Amino acid sequence: MKVLGLESSCDETAAAIVEDGTTILADVVSSQVDVHAKYGGVVPELASRHHVINMVPVIAEALERAGLGLGDIDAIAVTRGPGLVGALLVALQVGKSIAYARGLPLVGVHHLEGHLSAIYLGGGSAPALPHGALLVSGGHTSVIHVLDHCIYRSLGSTRDDAAGEAFDKVAKLLGLGYPGGAVIERIARDGNPQALRLPRPMPKKDELDFSFSGLKTWVLNWVRENGRPTGAALADLCASIQPAVVLSLVSKTRAAVQRMGAREVQLAGGVAANGALREALRQAGEEDGFQLFVPPPRHCTDNAAMIAAAGYFRLVRGERSTWNMNADANLPLPG
Repeated sequence: MKVLGLESSCDETAAAIVEDGTTILADVVSSQVDVHAKYGGVVPELASRHHVINMVPVIAEALERAGLGLGDIDAIAVTRGPGLVGALLVALQVGKSIAYARGLPLVGVHHLEGHLSAIYLGGGSAPALPHGALLVSGGHTSVIHVLDHCIYRSLGSTRDDAAGEAFDKVAKLLGLGYPGGAVIERIARDGNPQALRLPRPMPKKDELDFSFSGLKTWVLNWVRENGRPTGAALADLCASIQPAVVLSLVSKTRAAVQRMGAREVQLAGGVAANGALREALRQAGEEDGFQLFVPPPRHCTDNAAMIAAAGYFRLVRGERSTWNMNADANLPLPG
């Protein structure tokens, strides 16, 4: 089954063709980082406008790379939420139009389910079912029990800022640009992680929810008192911020894994590309007896191949979406 996946939930316009949920025939992403960088974050109206411009060319490029035409496509999978509602509507309406015109099955996909399905792409190793998952992105931070394809149980999630969002907001406060996580990680390599003592978010081990707004406030107050740092002082601050976020993510994941009794765990979402987080979770796995699985960096960030993969697993269960399916900015993860 060749599934055309479409993604436009935030600032990436993406189309991909995936066969049988695992084999990538084409994977095209048009990034808007340069569009939003000068604003220090995503501007929803600008994101929507660029999706309108880019969606059809991105689909055409995906078909060309795969050497296929629309007549070779068996089904359409499209992100329906959560995300920016204006942005979501672009891929959703284009996907509906293609499915209606070609008489193809259509299935709406939860964006986070896409991230959880990225681990099955490309023929690499994947965790057995059931397993645990830490999903960390710009808009979401959750620890999840993946019971089966399409069946999930959320054990904890962010109460305010997500981890990626916290990195972006801190980077904006420091004048480092967007996206913030990669910049902070790069600068932190030259700093001393013991230079500053930052608060540890929600340190209780029996509490599996996350909170990162306090770190942002701490940095804001520090900058007000000391001014924006440069050079070694900036490196020390970044080196102190990163472990505060990583420690919270890892400690909550370890507690959740113990509660689940899981022996395999996947790390998913855009922040999964962070090297310090990957290494800390690997070390935690060695100590606690679980194996860590992480997709390649390209499939950690938003893409349509993961949407096509997630859609495939729902299609083979016989699921189909109706023509009145709408975008949902706050769509809950399906159980």
